[in-house]
Amino acid sequence: MKNRPILLLIITSIILVLVTVLSYFNVQFPLVFYLTVIGQVFLIYTVYSVLTNNYKTTKTFDDWYEDHPIGDEDL
Repeated sequence: MKNRPILLLIITSIILVLVTVLSYFNVQFPLVFYLTVIGQVFLIYTVYSVLTNNYKTTKTFDDWYEDHPIGDEDL
């Protein structure tokens, strides 16, 4: 899957926001605790996955933004 790190980041964000919401509503401590631990494990795995992703591109900083090509008239 090409966007696996992005999917992991979305799942991690949802878990950690869910922890915040559940702790606001005073849900039982064990549920919040285990969800926090799972969220932290997901966060570490997500960072590892992003940093070790074998993504290659031919773009350089000279290409600037892909949606707005820069030319001599824009300088």
